[in-house]
Amino acid sequence: MSRPQLNRHLMLEQETQVPDGAGGFLREWQVLGAHWGEIKAGSGREAAGAGTPLSRTSYRITLRAAPISSDARPKAGQRFRGHGRVYAIQAVAEMDATGRYLICHAIEETVT
Repeated sequence: MSRPQLNRHLMLEQETQVPDGAGGFLREWQVLGAHWGEIKAGSGREAAGAGTPLSRTSYRITLRAAPISSDARPKAGQRFRGHGRVYAIQAVAEMDATGRYLICHAIEETVT
């Protein structure tokens, strides 16, 4: 197995809720840290979204591993942002038995 080419700078973000001043909440994304990763596109499809067609593409994002207890370790529900794109993380697993790299399965949605 060849070593991944970690050549894409990505910011790991987590959704937070902040008061909107009217008794409700706004959704904001808090930056947790930066990673260098390799991004490989998977399958794509068209999906309907609020009256607008969306393009949904799956990705495998490989990055250096972090301990399970670390805030630097990505989790489902978080996202990566980089180069004007947003990748919603669906699942995270070790790449192999050595545990040196993680594979993040992510989805990118764009308006078509």
